Amino acid sequence: MRAPAEIGMRLEEVDTPALIVDLEPFERNLQRLRDAVAGRARVRAHAKTHKCAEIARRQVAAGAVGVCCQKVSEAEAMVAGGIGDVLVSNEVVGAPKLARLAQLARRARLGVCVDDAGNVAALEAACAAAGSSLDVYVEVDVGARRCGVAPGAPALELAKAIARCEHLAFSGLQAYHGAAQHVRAATERRAAIAQAAAAVRETRARIEAAGIACARVTGAGSGSFMFEIESGAYDEIQPGSYVFMDADYARNEWQAPLPRFEHALFVLATVMSRPVPERAVVDAGLKASSVDSGLPLVWQREGVRCVRVSDEHGVLEVAAGAASPALGEKLLLVPGHCDPTVNLYEHYVCVRSGRVEALWSIDARGALA
Repeated sequence: MRAPAEIGMRLEEVDTPALIVDLEPFERNLQRLRDAVAGRARVRAHAKTHKCAEIARRQVAAGAVGVCCQKVSEAEAMVAGGIGDVLVSNEVVGAPKLARLAQLARRARLGVCVDDAGNVAALEAACAAAGSSLDVYVEVDVGARRCGVAPGAPALELAKAIARCEHLAFSGLQAYHGAAQHVRAATERRAAIAQAAAAVRETRARIEAAGIACARVTGAGSGSFMFEIESGAYDEIQPGSYVFMDADYARNEWQAPLPRFEHALFVLATVMSRPVPERAVVDAGLKASSVDSGLPLVWQREGVRCVRVSDEHGVLEVAAGAASPALGEKLLLVPGHCDPTVNLYEHYVCVRSGRVEALWSIDARGALA
């Protein structure tokens, strides 16, 4: 697909819909994470948010040890882009994917998560065939009710199974509480992470009492990572959305010690219709912005809000007395959920002070397998 912009263009000249990264808040977000963590834990930034090797390289330059991915194909894109340490923070099941994962482990340091002994055996066989090795983390369900074994004895049994393998190294616990990330009240989020940390401590102690080194506990997201750090139970954090921030994360209550990140990701849209004074229609609908976490926000236009979307249209309501968008005017929208919005585009149009500075490829766009 043709890029919607050229370097040097003014923002208002960019074709739409386009995915915009405002480089100044983006760079401040990178620095704010580094300043907040201050070396108290390793940062393994989550690349499922941005799917872009250029952004991953910038995260590593800002102190991250590597990245997380959710899919083998995402990991392949990150390794191809020069990232040498990747954790697939998810379970990988099925012979084709396992073979690809094992081959990829010949090119970079690679980790993966498990919650089933049969999957451990399949990973061992795939690595034996490829002549490679993998770091393997036992995923523990600490409240998300998604993947993961129960804390305690079930996690210990899986750790034992990994430790018996020749090509797999038991590397620790994956303990991500995804359900806590968008709990609005900060005190409730903190309490949820405190419960997760208690489960982590008990599980780690049980594994180490069995004579198995548990080198690392990894987890945490953009809505809670400082709570995981303060708990002392986590050695590594996995924030992703912090680089961009979306409308849903902005609804969270933020308080110290969590830093306040800025919106850096936008969908640029054009007003394509002004049928009545109280309504404007932009050329960005469901195919331009994910709405699973709510409708996009119209950026810095008081009295103008998105009220519904269809495939190709976003319908804006204009309040009485508000400055009315003109036909052909370009508007910035803050996506409700950044991750699936990014997956709709081929390129980021990177803007500084209103001009296009760079175009970055979204290398893992559509990387679902």
